[in-house]
Amino acid sequence: MFAALQNVWNAVELRKKIIFTLMMFAVFRFGAHIPVPGIDSAKLAQLFGNNNLFDLMDLFAGGSLSKFSIFAMSITPYINASIIMQLLGVVVPTIERWGKEGEEGRKKITQTVRYGTVILAFIQGVGMSYGFSAAMTFSHGFISHLLVATILTAGTVFLMWIGEQITENGVGNGISLLIFAGIVARLPSGIYTIFEYVRAGTINIISAFAFVLMAAAMVLFVIWIQQGQRKIPVQYAKRVVGRRVYGGQSTYLPLKVNQAGVIPIIFASSILMFPLTIAQFTNISWIKAVAGWFAWGSVMNTAFYILFIIFFTYFYTAVTFNVPEVAENMKKNGGFIPGLRPGKPTAEYLERVMSRITLAGAVFLALIAVVPNGMGWLTGVQGVYFGGTALLIVVGVALDTMKQIEAMILQRHYQGFMK
Repeated sequence: MFAALQNVWNAVELRKKIIFTLMMFAVFRFGAHIPVPGIDSAKLAQLFGNNNLFDLMDLFAGGSLSKFSIFAMSITPYINASIIMQLLGVVVPTIERWGKEGEEGRKKITQTVRYGTVILAFIQGVGMSYGFSAAMTFSHGFISHLLVATILTAGTVFLMWIGEQITENGVGNGISLLIFAGIVARLPSGIYTIFEYVRAGTINIISAFAFVLMAAAMVLFVIWIQQGQRKIPVQYAKRVVGRRVYGGQSTYLPLKVNQAGVIPIIFASSILMFPLTIAQFTNISWIKAVAGWFAWGSVMNTAFYILFIIFFTYFYTAVTFNVPEVAENMKKNGGFIPGLRPGKPTAEYLERVMSRITLAGAVFLALIAVVPNGMGWLTGVQGVYFGGTALLIVVGVALDTMKQIEAMILQRHYQGFMK
């Protein structure tokens, strides 16, 4: 491991990229401690209390929401705009055409996502301004809310720019790394909370050790599933062009067990958060009653959470992995699965395989989303968030970034991390 780290440091270009990425992380964490003007921190703490909804939102903001800093919305509006754009690419012909136009098409999609980010950020900023108005020290007029919404929008746009700079000049995907940094930034406070529980006698050392052991086991389980894939053998026919022979090689089509990633959990939690969010900022009795049924950890909430995750896993996998298109492209390039005719028979076979793999992936996501919530109940460790969404994001981003660094090291004939 230390030899691999030395190889990373010896590669001058890679070293510069890593240093640049760390500098952008420092800017991100510095901005997370700059509060929006006119916010009373004591009143803000009262609004949070033991609110699981706000705790979850604050986790992805890296603690910025609980401070109501200029980065309180984090990069969430950009993620939402990207997901909406991806889904529209299936139903809107113009966006679908952009996706097939190469570099120019990607530039148009990126520009549209940026505009969508600004619009969504401003709408969310207005909502947050009114939602947290009880913590404001100045007047609650229209101009005041407009000012707060503008500051929050500017913070999100700045984070979007930082993410793009990391992608271009640093290591890994900048947007994903910002989310990763925000989640990891909460790790020291979680460790300190466990330490304080043990010192105060709230929990014993065995319970704390059991919590850490279960968390490590969950991380290993996530890595194992995230790396899992079904390899479909593909054979390419030989083609003679002039005096040269092309094709004839054997390869495979990798079908990931968790093809949808963390998106189904995000979609499911967003839907279940909706009644809770509405109830948080209203005094209507029937809305609060409905929200009570869907309180986090309740039987109703958990049941719908699992159902929504399974549904969105199939839905998002179908959107992102177009089986007929894959089969058609394979046929055009002279590829075929041994024992199957190209075209429709190949597509039907891939549909059957994907359906079974997706079921395994959906069950995995449901377990990851639900099981960590019971760890605190089993071990008695409360106040430390260890959710499946955060775990999937951290592990996924870490694996992808490590693979990129690995590729850069191997290009320079160094030995990397993975063997």
